[in-house]
Amino acid sequence: MEPLQWCFTVLLVISSLRPPMATGDTYATVCGKTGKYKANSTYQQNVQSVTKYLFNEATFSGGNGFATRTEGTDPDRVYGLGICRGDTPDNVTCYECLSSASVEASTLCPDDKDATLFYDGCTVRFSDQDFLSFSFWPWYNEPEVVLNNTNTVNPAAVASSFDVLVDTLMNKTAEHAAAASDAPQKKVATGEALFDGSDPQTKIYSLAQCTPDLTYGGCKNCLRFVMDEMALTRVPGAQGQRVAGVRCNVRFEVYPFYIGEAMVRIEGTPAPSPAPSKSRLAAPPAPPNPASPPSKGGIKNKIWLVAVSVSLVLLLCCILLAIIWTQSRRLHKRILRSQSQEVFPPSTEEAIMLWRMEEGRSELSMFEFSQVIDATNNFSEGNKLGEGGFGRVYKGQLPNGLEIAVKRLAQHSGQGLNEFKTEIHLIAKLQHTNLVRLLGYCIEGEEKILIYEYMSNKSLDFFIFDTTRGALLNWNRRRHIIEGVAQGLLYLHKHSRLRVIHRDLKASNILLDENMNPRISDFGLARIFGSNESHANTSRVVGTHGYMAPEYASEGQFSIKSDVFSFGVLLLEIISGKRNNGFHQTGNSGNLLGYVWLLWTRENWCELIDPCLDVKHPNMEIMRFINVGLMCVQDDAVDRPTISDAISLLMNESTSLPDPKKPAYFRNKGEDPKLEEQYSVNQMVDS
Repeated sequence: MEPLQWCFTVLLVISSLRPPMATGDTYATVCGKTGKYKANSTYQQNVQSVTKYLFNEATFSGGNGFATRTEGTDPDRVYGLGICRGDTPDNVTCYECLSSASVEASTLCPDDKDATLFYDGCTVRFSDQDFLSFSFWPWYNEPEVVLNNTNTVNPAAVASSFDVLVDTLMNKTAEHAAAASDAPQKKVATGEALFDGSDPQTKIYSLAQCTPDLTYGGCKNCLRFVMDEMALTRVPGAQGQRVAGVRCNVRFEVYPFYIGEAMVRIEGTPAPSPAPSKSRLAAPPAPPNPASPPSKGGIKNKIWLVAVSVSLVLLLCCILLAIIWTQSRRLHKRILRSQSQEVFPPSTEEAIMLWRMEEGRSELSMFEFSQVIDATNNFSEGNKLGEGGFGRVYKGQLPNGLEIAVKRLAQHSGQGLNEFKTEIHLIAKLQHTNLVRLLGYCIEGEEKILIYEYMSNKSLDFFIFDTTRGALLNWNRRRHIIEGVAQGLLYLHKHSRLRVIHRDLKASNILLDENMNPRISDFGLARIFGSNESHANTSRVVGTHGYMAPEYASEGQFSIKSDVFSFGVLLLEIISGKRNNGFHQTGNSGNLLGYVWLLWTRENWCELIDPCLDVKHPNMEIMRFINVGLMCVQDDAVDRPTISDAISLLMNESTSLPDPKKPAYFRNKGEDPKLEEQYSVNQMVDS
């Protein structure tokens, strides 16, 4: 679990059993880090109004033990959520828990703008951050707390078998909760399983719950995340554990802690155990002999010995638990770091904070997988628009008639969950006329799907690399596309409040709408830079060969100048109608950049222009564009212009242009000029 704004993970140890549905004390309190409010301020009044609304709405008006509320206007706006445990027997119990939380919040988290209180019977959170929005999936469940029971099953050899049964029971309980028949009233399920591999036999009791406003898919995904956290932090053979968040929670114990009958039942499977040397049912201990009562000194000694022994055992358990927890957290962090270092590096906390503080709610929708299947005719070949490195894209139509583009990520693709989350968060927050608009997403098991607005004219490579369709793009349209892509990059690099490096700018990622307006798409490899960052390194080079800057391809160094290099390649491809990787020299391989450089140095740049443009006379505007394109693909990143400088050079005809230096990847063919003239074009499959 790696939150965007601040980490809420709390590990608590339960050393004693709590009565069911206790509402008097919190078992965890998480006070926020977004600042304090002043006494008698408007914010404090809004907090009081929100908490009062929550316990009244959840228990009397709504009656389902759940309520959310937003009160006030920025900067004093308060968001609140309250939910009672799903097996709460009556509204009075729920009311008592939520009302206690509203009163105790000011004491437990004095003057904090963000506070979350976890009781056994309910959970309450209020904040100045819009945690109610589902656009922050999967972080809308935070803060989360993890609690472990230090007692383990006996004998220790059956711990792994016990854990397997626990996981099975939790999975079935979670599935039942997500598909709860009484939704939207409550999404809760309880379970029970018998484990006969321990001595004595052990019953396991489980509970899983989501807020009623989550869909089946949303609840299932939320529970899956907390159960992953449960498996990661559990002590082997632990007899109890819970992971609780504001949107969903799971719990299991070896004693009945919930009210009512189990909704899910599993018969335990006998686990391998040591050869029996004694009966499972031991004889009860003999009662003390009343004729010979122990002396007072003996009683004191026994009490002292028991106290010392218990203290030592507890101390050893705490040390062991601390070691296990520390190691598991280190492992967890290494896993998350390896998965997300290309997406959200530690140095971009400032950037993430700004995204979370963006005004307004996201309009993203979370689609059910069944909706996507219906919209795409079960991903039929007839609906297929194209296929890239991360999966296939299909055309679809929603019941309201809206046409959509469905990007179905391949399960074997390099884009994992972190890249998927990157694309969701980036596109949801980036709003520009030259960026593709994301409408929603879908997650179902291993399926990861993005729903975009449909671009009727497909992608740029569909036109410029085809001699027939290329004729549909005259110079005015191509210039319009180049300028639009440049404006989109300028927004990413400078005007979006954060510096975003696309890292995979290419012709197939430029979509065209019905008016041939360009839209930059595919942000799965994008990186966010904080305001103080200008470049970064990576050991995992990703992108498309032919568009990658040399310092990135060879050394893993990337910056805004990396995108500028890709833009320069794209610009020259648009003018020439030829792929960068589509050139070769007899006996040796070359590229478009080297070919353009040779033409430029010989002042034969007119030969580069796509014949489809039917340019009969030297066009000085095209010459200026070629000049800027060569400046963008210079070998040294320092020599390349920024995208804002490139736009200025393209637009201002009165500005004199400096001579470009040798481009990257230029191959020195030797001193024989005949070899230099043997460049020719060869169509290749798009990379």
